[in-house]
Amino acid sequence: MDIAQKSALVVGGSQGLGEATVRALVAAGAFVVIADVNEEEGTRLAAELGDRALFVKADVADAGQVASAVSVAAEAAGGLRISVCCAGITAQQPIADESGPHSLQTFVDVMNVNLLGTFNVLREASAAMVANEPSVSGERGVCINVASITALDGPRGSIAYTASKAAVVGMTLPAARDLASTGIRVCAIAPGTFDTPMTRHVPDALREHLSAAQMWPQRFGRPDEFAALVCHIATNEMLNGETIRLDGAVRVPPIRKST
Repeated sequence: MDIAQKSALVVGGSQGLGEATVRALVAAGAFVVIADVNEEEGTRLAAELGDRALFVKADVADAGQVASAVSVAAEAAGGLRISVCCAGITAQQPIADESGPHSLQTFVDVMNVNLLGTFNVLREASAAMVANEPSVSGERGVCINVASITALDGPRGSIAYTASKAAVVGMTLPAARDLASTGIRVCAIAPGTFDTPMTRHVPDALREHLSAAQMWPQRFGRPDEFAALVCHIATNEMLNGETIRLDGAVRVPPIRKST
């Protein structure tokens, strides 16, 4: 797919990986609807990008708000062609310890955003894409979701986050198979450690430890590197049903709790 003059939706697009994705898509010539709960940052970004971007306030876990954001993107010329779901939250808590069992509400909250929210965007965006006129090759759109390397190498204390991201990985292939006959592709990206608002307050010692665990490069990833992969997936029709690790060849070990 040629990104130029296409309509795109980036959910969770006001900061971090989402913001970098918005900027990259706009730079490639797309019109981008930024959907996020952070109205201040989303409005700021849209204003900076001018008439190539529009902010819509939307909670990823709210079916009506997501449907409205998709509708706005679908109204652009040619319909919604690129959907990227970057919205996510994290939690750090063991399944059980001396203080008791894992909070059920925390688990539910993480699932509501990371899994149900991603599914919500995927179902609405793909339904809108079905109505598009196919390209010369027969393609109608592409949906890209954000998983995590924790989905495959879940560290201690990450059971809620890991479960949610593993489910995003699990949805990718069946969704791609469901949509194959319509010319809509589905992929997921599993990032490693990236410089985002979520990791901004990581202590220097831990940052060095995490960076050293990567084969190369031994540093946190840059959001623009994530965005570059989003753009490549959009333009490469052979990428479908795939979860791509973007992590400097890191493999997270099952670190034991210190005594």
